[in-house]
Amino acid sequence: MTTGRIVVVGSLNADLVVRTERFPRAGETVAGGDLRVGAGGKGANQAVAAGRLGGDVAMVGAVGADGHGDLLRAAVAGAGVDTSALAVRDAIPTGTALITVDAHGENTIVVSAGANGTLAPHDLPDGAFDGAAVLGLCLEVPVETVRTAAERARAATATVVLNPSPFGEAAPALVPLADVLLVNEGEAETLLGLASGAVASAPASVRDGFAALGVARAVVTRGADGCLVVDGAAEPAAVPAVRVDAVDTTGAGDAFMGSLLVRLASGDSVLDAARFAVGVGAYAAAHAGAQDSYPTPDELAAFLA
Repeated sequence: MTTGRIVVVGSLNADLVVRTERFPRAGETVAGGDLRVGAGGKGANQAVAAGRLGGDVAMVGAVGADGHGDLLRAAVAGAGVDTSALAVRDAIPTGTALITVDAHGENTIVVSAGANGTLAPHDLPDGAFDGAAVLGLCLEVPVETVRTAAERARAATATVVLNPSPFGEAAPALVPLADVLLVNEGEAETLLGLASGAVASAPASVRDGFAALGVARAVVTRGADGCLVVDGAAEPAAVPAVRVDAVDTTGAGDAFMGSLLVRLASGDSVLDAARFAVGVGAYAAAHAGAQDSYPTPDELAAFLA
């Protein structure tokens, strides 16, 4: 598969992961397994997922001058991602995510931004988007940097794919900058002011709502129910999930995003890209960890077979 160049502007976090039978209630302490330190962050995850699938990927972000930063730079580079635009901060620690995974593979995450919070518009290299086919964005770096990256990528005729996660007050203002929007079911209903369950029961309302926001193409992920794809005025298309026994859902959404970037950069329609991405997301959910759970093309083919 031949892809155009993919640029990811986003976060890099050290994932500190503990598995436990169940999540603690407020004020409660529960026993957990051994602490595992892994490479994560939504931006880095998306870049690594795309790189492992054969994408031509460059990452723009920031880490601290510490052991976690070294770990993250090595992990991203190990997936074939160009790391020449990663800034290293001497006085600020690398971003960190504290992750708890329960016996059902569900997770809770608390993120400390660290160096990610310092990524500024001036950290975007001159010519960063020249010749790029696709830009991938999330919201674990400052909003103004996301906005500037989207505007510059659009000016360079790259397709801007926005995953407005973590979803918050800044998300609605950034949505019109997206050529392709990736949100989950709850985020879509909140963004569009729709009742719970509307993505499943009233897909045309979802399409019309996105159109009113200036978004012609969108993918709404629905976990075990697959995703809904909106592409212009056409009838929205439901894409079924690949059924798996979930081991760890940490990073599965980023695997979906990274694989979506690869297929869009290769010229796929958003519907065909989403059909591919549900398989990659299922693979990630069926394996432990975030970046550790992302497949190569051969691993994905064997899994789907």
